[in-house]
Amino acid sequence: MLSVEGVEKFYKKGGLFARDIQHVLKNISFSCGDGECLGIIGESGSGKSTLGRLLLGIEQPARGTIRFDGANVMDRGARSGRISAVFQDYTSSMNPFFRVEEVIKEPLRLRKIGHQAVQDKIDQLLHQVGLNSTYRKKYPHELSGGEAQRVSLARAVATEPKLIVLDEAISSLDGSVQIQVLDLLRSLRQLYNMSYIFITHDIQAAAYLCDSVLIIRDGQIEEMAKIEQLKNVQSAYAKKLLRMIMT
Repeated sequence: MLSVEGVEKFYKKGGLFARDIQHVLKNISFSCGDGECLGIIGESGSGKSTLGRLLLGIEQPARGTIRFDGANVMDRGARSGRISAVFQDYTSSMNPFFRVEEVIKEPLRLRKIGHQAVQDKIDQLLHQVGLNSTYRKKYPHELSGGEAQRVSLARAVATEPKLIVLDEAISSLDGSVQIQVLDLLRSLRQLYNMSYIFITHDIQAAAYLCDSVLIIRDGQIEEMAKIEQLKNVQSAYAKKLLRMIMT
């Protein structure tokens, strides 16, 4: 479904006319199949969020290709309504002047369904993410962090996408709320048979949610492993990450 081949990304350091080049991603290749959850793990500055923007078509790779169901992900028509995203900063990803029902309604315009069907869908989505219909009239500033991220998830699944890119989607939440959102992600994935790209610095969260992980260091793939094979990782860097959660 999602295929990444030989992707590289460069940025100019110090402005448009600067000569220094930062090589952010180096020869990244992997795939993610239907219904699969792939974790992309790395420390801050490793390039994982840059990779997320490329997967969403927000930015274009300098080299290589990213294909979604055979089409280039830069083709807006190929991803519209079929790839969604949930970001770390749930407050800035929602219009502060929109009520919850308007936030969720935004992507539903792509489905071209009638007014009553939209209203019914909003109630259904709120129920699926563990919120009742009274939340329809609330504004983002009236929500807790966990509630706001649940609304973000409702919006992300509104078009019933095949893939959701989750970029540090739980890192701003308290520990107990993180577990609730991870459990919600599990149930939504099963309900809609979606694939996830779960971008995180938290290998423990990835192990809880994902089928396999791709570990990135300094813009390169350090190691890939199935979750059940994590204890057998070979690289020193991957072993260090594992020791951090076991101590």
